[in-house]
Amino acid sequence: MLKKSYSKTGKICRVTFKYNNLENAETAALAGMFNSWSVQENPMKKLKNGSFSVTLSLQAGNSYPFRYVLDGKTWVNDEAAHSYLPNEYGEENSVVAV
Repeated sequence: MLKKSYSKTGKICRVTFKYNNLENAETAALAGMFNSWSVQENPMKKLKNGSFSVTLSLQAGNSYPFRYVLDGKTWVNDEAAHSYLPNEYGEENSVVAV
């Protein structure tokens, strides 16, 4: 799930990324173009229902490829992404447009 909230100026968008943890992962991180695909920079908080969530402020007017990284090794997409782009690993990345 992707929830967007724009600043009064419209230049910044706070995006809440939420992953419904069907794999029963212990940890999750958000990796994408906005953090140089770091698996450490944006850890996600595990919620009481077992899903994961994190909120980032992103520059409006752009699209950002991203994926969730479960337990430090399994890369998965967001089924609510705005679109998908092929990546160099023969898979696809989720894309959020803000």
